[in-house]
Amino acid sequence: MPGTLYICATPIGNLEDITLRALRILKEVDVIVAEDSRRTRQLLAHYGITTPLAASLYQGVEQARVDGVLALLENGRNVALVSDAGTPLVSDPGFPLVRACIHAGIPVVPVPGPSAVLASLVASGLPPDRFLFAGYPPRRPGEKKRWLREILAIPATVIFFESPQRLLSTLKIVAELDPARPTVVARELTKIHEEFVRGEAQTVYENLRARERVRGECVVLLGPATKAEKTADPQEINALYAELLGQGFSPREARKEVARRTGYSRREVYQIVLRRGEKDKEGP
Repeated sequence: MPGTLYICATPIGNLEDITLRALRILKEVDVIVAEDSRRTRQLLAHYGITTPLAASLYQGVEQARVDGVLALLENGRNVALVSDAGTPLVSDPGFPLVRACIHAGIPVVPVPGPSAVLASLVASGLPPDRFLFAGYPPRRPGEKKRWLREILAIPATVIFFESPQRLLSTLKIVAELDPARPTVVARELTKIHEEFVRGEAQTVYENLRARERVRGECVVLLGPATKAEKTADPQEINALYAELLGQGFSPREARKEVARRTGYSRREVYQIVLRRGEKDKEGP
């Protein structure tokens, strides 16, 4: 009989936020696999848990260490997977291991608990009925701007993580693209200096820019697009259209995708493309 992989959520700040079930599982399993064993040892020591830790499963070595953890499970050992904070796999390591377990027929059991995504959403004041978690934005300015344009066209609350070092540059782009967009920055969730900065994108950006330094873990939330907002100029539309054609899209499919990403109608995209000399017999 194979063992079971338990995916255990751990506190994102306040150590009291761990569940009773998670504490029991961490005590009962044979091995704990952590993102960073140093961080996890602090949590285990706080609760007097002496379960041994396997090699860390952090980004860069994750794929190479899946086989070792899989071997433990196949030999009947029960394993708990934890990240540094919050729920594993959510912008944290673990997905290759979970996928390998499922393919191998090994039971995978979630042990739910703290999540920075949900904690920020429910206290943000933005609509919680429909939301998208988008991970981390790209680091390169051009890629980040294109990414944010797509985000701003989504008719749902969008949540993403950002480092304090890049937060202002990201908010500046949001404020340039849509200065009135409802925006929330949740900082240091569940910790002593927990803070929510709420307002329009331009206001939130100016608030944080005026500070000497922004510290701590940050979650950014953007209110939903209330209509098909036009988030690109004609030159950018043509560039995106050409990029999609290069990826193998047909002209009609490319225009449809451009319209979806930018908020323009397909007919408007067609007219912009025609003005650039595009000869397309498919029509709008």
